[in-house]
Amino acid sequence: MQSDVQKLPFEQVANFPKLFLDYVNGNAELKPLYGHFPTVDGFKEQLKLKKFSHRAVLTDALKRQYARTENPPALDQLLLENTFTVTTGHQLNIFTGPLYVIYKIVSTINLAGRLKAAFPEYNFVPVYWMATEDHDFAEIASFHLFGQKYTWETGQKGAVGEMNPEAILKIFEELKDKPEVFRKAYSENTTLAGAVRQYMHALFGKHGLVCVDGNDRELKRLFAPVMLDELQHQSVKKELDKNAGMLEKLGYKPQIHPREINLFYKDAGLRERIELRDGRYHVLDTDLQFSPEEMKTLAEEQPEKISPNVALRPLYQETILPNLAYLGGPSELAYWLQLKGVFEHYGVAFPILLPRNLALVINGGLKKRMDKLGVTAEELYLEDTALKKAFVEKNSENSLTLKSEEAALSEVFAAIVQKALEVDPTLEGAIEAEKTKTLKSISNLEARIKKAEERKFDTSIGQLMGLKEKLFPGGSQQERKDNFLNFYLNDPEFIDKVFAVFDPLDLRFNVVYV
Repeated sequence: MQSDVQKLPFEQVANFPKLFLDYVNGNAELKPLYGHFPTVDGFKEQLKLKKFSHRAVLTDALKRQYARTENPPALDQLLLENTFTVTTGHQLNIFTGPLYVIYKIVSTINLAGRLKAAFPEYNFVPVYWMATEDHDFAEIASFHLFGQKYTWETGQKGAVGEMNPEAILKIFEELKDKPEVFRKAYSENTTLAGAVRQYMHALFGKHGLVCVDGNDRELKRLFAPVMLDELQHQSVKKELDKNAGMLEKLGYKPQIHPREINLFYKDAGLRERIELRDGRYHVLDTDLQFSPEEMKTLAEEQPEKISPNVALRPLYQETILPNLAYLGGPSELAYWLQLKGVFEHYGVAFPILLPRNLALVINGGLKKRMDKLGVTAEELYLEDTALKKAFVEKNSENSLTLKSEEAALSEVFAAIVQKALEVDPTLEGAIEAEKTKTLKSISNLEARIKKAEERKFDTSIGQLMGLKEKLFPGGSQQERKDNFLNFYLNDPEFIDKVFAVFDPLDLRFNVVYV
């Protein structure tokens, strides 16, 4: 197994949100929006900060969730006071979805290993928080493999984790290569949550990964006081609005736009927003409504029927886990940076925010094409026009610039102005106008010369743009479009190679050569 990695600054590779870039670069103005920074010293302080008293409830819930799957050894470790978690989360995309889902999990597992090496007296469990209660089916229903899009068709509604995945096997049969791990998962489980847990355990269980499903009655009981407070006092919006104001003053755009009540009502095939109108709680797009006393009883006795939205889900996660850090992508960290006030309001430690490892994977065949064309990974991140221009200028045997000629003309016009001033000073304006017109003509000629030279490189430029399309399918980041099977099916060691080069505490972009 061998792979190499090239580290690039985030600013060099993509148009990441300014808030994300300023955070990873340690902008001091952002310090009020988070707790400790993701360094070994930061984790040392976070270990002192995190208090957790629900270990037995958490462990019992996880053992129930893993009833159909071999229990990870870490479940028993979670009962120990010196055990903490580091967490990432994502929706339940079919066949794992885009590459970056795998990157999230690898980053989280590697972080647990780094922390164990730094603090051997503690245990660290990597957690994948499965977004089982999410109801945005369209976002999870498709994946791309070898340039083709596959989509799960179903009429099921409500929380995606509760949906039956049986119909996904139709997609499985369409695949040329049929990974057994997915056939078993989708055929042996009656819920999507169960299927995802099974294949994630098959892929990452040996690395200690634990999958957590927040759609659990006993875990929701731990969060019931917060949900009841949100129903009765709507505290979350007040805190988020404060942080939004702080972000706007610093020149950033808030990511979360909270509701008055940031909770859903959830039942079989249903997950809809709760609104308070005329003293009663209404479930949107249904006839369901509850009096304040009925809603209080629901929160206390059937908390599984209440589901937090994006503004409250992070707090729910940190309430039921002994968690130190959350690893997410640029947009995720941007919205987490709006949440600290909510955590402070409820007296819950705010986790360390850590960018998951971001990467571009270049296999041997594509690397050979890069070498043949003489193009670097950095250059491939240029906009298409700039990339073509840079390629032609690098490879042309002719001088394509007229800068020296422009400089010579400027000197000629300067001499003309001097002579004109001796005769009639009013001629200076006309001479300068003529100079501007002439230099513009020279600039146009330069562009025509470059275009003519570019035509000589048509074949090479076509190869260059074909290479870029392979690495940036549809003009998007590879990790946001391609599925990990694009690499794994041809190279079963692919995930191990990613493990070998990802460093979760190195806040740079990874170009991975496999």
